[in-house]
Amino acid sequence: MYYSIRHQTRFRYSSPVSESIMEMRLQPRTEWTQHCLSFEIELEPRTRVFHYRDYLGNTVHHFNVPGRHQQLDIVSTSLVEVAPFADWPTKLDPTTWDEVDAQVNNGDYYEMLMPSDFAEPTAALMELAVALRVTRRDDPMTMLRELNTAIHQHFDYTPKSTRVDSPIDDALRTRKGVCQDFAHVMIALVRLLKIPCRYVSGYVAPGEMAKDRRIAGLASHAWVEAWMPGWGWVGFDPTNDRLVSERHIRTAVGRDYADVPPTKGLYKGESKGELAVQVIVLPTDKPANPEVELVFPSQDDEWTEAPADERPSNESAYSAQQQQQQ
Repeated sequence: MYYSIRHQTRFRYSSPVSESIMEMRLQPRTEWTQHCLSFEIELEPRTRVFHYRDYLGNTVHHFNVPGRHQQLDIVSTSLVEVAPFADWPTKLDPTTWDEVDAQVNNGDYYEMLMPSDFAEPTAALMELAVALRVTRRDDPMTMLRELNTAIHQHFDYTPKSTRVDSPIDDALRTRKGVCQDFAHVMIALVRLLKIPCRYVSGYVAPGEMAKDRRIAGLASHAWVEAWMPGWGWVGFDPTNDRLVSERHIRTAVGRDYADVPPTKGLYKGESKGELAVQVIVLPTDKPANPEVELVFPSQDDEWTEAPADERPSNESAYSAQQQQQQ
C-alpha cells in the first residue's frame, strides 16, 4: 500500500516575533515493512533546513528563522510504501516470559524499561494496575492484548481533554484523554511487567478504523510498541483497541512523547501565539516515479486548533511551540 501524506503546521502571532527556532520529527521511518520513498519540507518564511539522525534512528529536521515574521508555516509532504503485515499471533507459549527476561538481560532495552517523563508509575497508575490485573500471567501476547483492550475501555477518547504537557495523572483522574494519554498509560503499565515498551509517533490512514471515530483524522497519532521474543517490536494501538497494521505509518519512536514531538521549538518575542495543524493521509496507486508530485484536496476549513492552554504564551521573551498528538 502507498500513502501520500501532507502535514501542515501554522503558528500565528499577535505581533511580529524576531526569531523562531524549530526541530521537527515528521519524516516517516524506513525500516521493516515501511519505506519512505520521498519527503519534502516547505517553510514560509523561507529558510535553510538541516537534518540529522538521533540515537533512536529518527530523522530530525531543524531550522532557524532569524528575521521578523508574524506567521510561520511548516508543510511536509511524504510518499510512503507500507507492505502488508503478517498476522500477529493471538498468544504465545507461557515460557515466553522466560525468553523476555533472557533477552532483556542480554540486550540494550534499559531506556524502554525505566520510568520516563510522561510514563511513570504514580500512585494513581498503581491503582489502575491492580484494577486491571496487570501482573505476569498467561503469556506476554495474551496479557498485552487484554491490556490494550482494557485501556481502550477504561478511558473516554475526548479531544482537548488534556494538554500537550499533561502528566499521566490528569488522564487517570478524569478517565479522559487523547491518543498521547492512552499510549503513555499503556507504556507505564507494560514496563511494570518488565517488558520493554516504547512510544510511536505517526499517522493512521483512513479505512475501517474510521468507524471507531477514535483516529487522528486531522492530526498525528500515537501508539506503543512492546518487545516480543521472536517477533521484535509489536505495535499496539490502545486508542483504537487494535494491533498495528499497514494503516499505521511510523515517523519516530522514543521513551515517550517528550522524545518525539512532531514539532518542538521556541520563538523570541512578547507576542501571543496560536497553533493550528492539518494532516491529510491519502491512499495512492503505485507511483511510476518516487518524485511524483502529490496532489491533495483543499481542506482549508478543516484545521485542528490547539486549546488556549496549549498555545504559545508571552510569559517570557522565549516561548515554547509544541503540538499535542490527538
